[in-house]
Amino acid sequence: MTIDWTHFTPWTALAGGALIGLAAALFLLLNGRIAGISGVLGGLLRPARGDIAWRAAFVLGLVAAPLAYRLVGPLPVPQIDADYAALTVAGLLVGVGTRYGAGCTSGHGVCGLARLSPRSLVATAGFMAAGFATVFVIRHLLQT
Repeated sequence: MTIDWTHFTPWTALAGGALIGLAAALFLLLNGRIAGISGVLGGLLRPARGDIAWRAAFVLGLVAAPLAYRLVGPLPVPQIDADYAALTVAGLLVGVGTRYGAGCTSGHGVCGLARLSPRSLVATAGFMAAGFATVFVIRHLLQT
């Protein structure tokens, strides 16, 4: 593995991480809720009375943020080395995993670890191990 030092941006990555942490902390302090997207989105799929507006605003903000950023600078061009079938299967597996894991990486990795939740520590370690294993299998065992 090599690092493309011309595109390595530690300061913007640090600023982005700090903003995510600040937003998650404020969301918890002001609303008493965890900012995990699977829980937020799951609540929209099975809405409870009086619980739809903030969830819709949260998801709308996730969609609107890159559009707003595009007004001040170019968006990075994503490079995805997979076909639509692989992306569909991967998305379904992630969805099933968030149900079994009672949350996603944002809920456990950002919010749960910040609250020192043992369950979130185990879940995040599982997410990371699965990611490492997947990359190893794809790059070293399936590549010819």
